[in-house]
Amino acid sequence: TSTPRYQVYQVGQLYSVAEASKNETGGGEGVEVLKNEPYEKDGEKGQYTHKIYHLQSKVPSFVRMLAPASALNIHEKAWNAYPYCRTDNFLIKIETWHKTDLGHQENVHGLDADTWKKVDVVHIDIADRSQVDSKDYKPEEDPSKFKSVKTGRGPLGPDWKKELPKKTDCPHMCAYKLVTVKFKWWGLQNKVENFIQKQEKRLFTNFHRQLFCWIDKWIELTMEDIRRMEDDTRKELDEVRRGEDGEEERGGEMGEERGGEMGEERGGRREGG
Repeated sequence: TSTPRYQVYQVGQLYSVAEASKNETGGGEGVEVLKNEPYEKDGEKGQYTHKIYHLQSKVPSFVRMLAPASALNIHEKAWNAYPYCRTDNFLIKIETWHKTDLGHQENVHGLDADTWKKVDVVHIDIADRSQVDSKDYKPEEDPSKFKSVKTGRGPLGPDWKKELPKKTDCPHMCAYKLVTVKFKWWGLQNKVENFIQKQEKRLFTNFHRQLFCWIDKWIELTMEDIRRMEDDTRKELDEVRRGEDGEEERGGEMGEERGGEMGEERGGRREGG
């Protein structure tokens, strides 16, 4: 019997999260991964991640002078189960549906008509080089160039989404991500909300490009293998953070909210999994 595609994708996702955590951790500007571990609550099992977005260089200098340092470090906590995932805190909420289609469904999250009108739908094509920042591009993580030795999948050509339904031996799935950002702070709201949305798209795009190109590294792994890898990665990241001059975990929560909100849905399409 074949392994359910959600389970195969979950192995690939967890492997890629662990690998990406090593690349993103180390403090400074950008995104820092603090935790990546299994969870179980009320009968639900999945993966918990805790990230910090460091925004110090992303806002005007006068804002850095006025705003407390903790306001410029935004925490994101995610609980990933399948096929539905949620990421939630008082600033960022990411809801994900994994569907066995090519991303043609509209409003899979069932938003009301007024809310849906405000949603900016962004389609992510992991084989489209133009969707990747030049500083993030790596030839070895380019699905348009990668050929899997173990599965025979790839490279993905410009019409791969049209060709995929004809390949009965190649499972596919789409991750529908609804991103809502709320940062209610006068003088910072638009700047921070736009930055977060841009960073989420960057993370979704790069992550799934890596996941596809790393398939030969994870396609034969079991969940037991993944758990051992996560333990090793956790120890490695703890060592990195301990070596940063004893710096304590940065960031904080804001007690008062002002302003509005933004929502964005993104369909990240991928082959195989």
